[in-house]
Amino acid sequence: MANLSHPSEFILLGFSPLDELQILLYGPFLVLYLLAFIGNTVIIIMVFVDTHLHTPMYFFLGNFSLLEILVTMTAVPRMLSDLLASHRVISFTGCMVQFYFYFSLGSTSFLILSDMALDRFVAICHPLHYGTLMSGAVCARLAGAAWATPFLAMVPTVLSRVHLSYCHGNIINHFFCDNAPLLQLSCSDTRLLESWDFVMALAFVLSSFLVTLVSYGYIVSTVLHIPSASGRQKAFSTCGSHLTLVFIGYSSTIFLYVLPGKAHSVEVNKTVALVTSVLTPFLNPFILTLRNETFKAVLRGQMQRLKGLLQAL
Repeated sequence: MANLSHPSEFILLGFSPLDELQILLYGPFLVLYLLAFIGNTVIIIMVFVDTHLHTPMYFFLGNFSLLEILVTMTAVPRMLSDLLASHRVISFTGCMVQFYFYFSLGSTSFLILSDMALDRFVAICHPLHYGTLMSGAVCARLAGAAWATPFLAMVPTVLSRVHLSYCHGNIINHFFCDNAPLLQLSCSDTRLLESWDFVMALAFVLSSFLVTLVSYGYIVSTVLHIPSASGRQKAFSTCGSHLTLVFIGYSSTIFLYVLPGKAHSVEVNKTVALVTSVLTPFLNPFILTLRNETFKAVLRGQMQRLKGLLQAL
């Protein structure tokens, strides 16, 4: 290209080292993607249509499932098409757009997880004030802030990548436009950008993790003072699925993105990103619903209603 300091397109290596074996990955990855899409869509529909799920906990759960769908849509369809393609090119603008939405939506996911922790904290530690403290208006403001803040904060981050000089080529050793591979292509001084990335990680990942940690500290302390074993088990059961999501989400993201962008092996980043982009969204609907008796009862009721409608036809 005429000007590699600002290339018109990037080449995504993806899983090129596997050569012909790449096509064998297409089927399993496609199945996982479709099942993740269907599972999270079912959760959103159930939360929307059934009045039993019109509570703050399921409101945030619906938001989280929507985010799972959108995050995977930013990277996985492109990855699937590249597994079958010989020419894996993404335009410079397309790369920046993908970068923006992937990290904005990912940051929103963590803020929604912290909202879910706050909801469980109020429900268990302050049950008499739950209706007031977690009213519909409060939940809407919490969710609105969780969506709006990362999308605004990511604007300067993306603009900084647009103005970098990419004089080390235009080949991205990843299946999407991730942060570390982009920084590795730049010959600009990225120390300030890496410091900004760390500040962003503190603002969205570590701060929301701290909120979650403190909330569950109070929750554990309150539950341990419940006299009956059945009461303690019921209280903990409402938090189990959320804690599993917290562990999976935060452990992988802190590993990948909290340290400055050039600190990790790209191959390790690629593997962990693959797990979080394909496997985790597939597992989350099961994690969220298998131990949730209320949701399972609602799902069975809706299935019976649908069966009755089909029989009537």
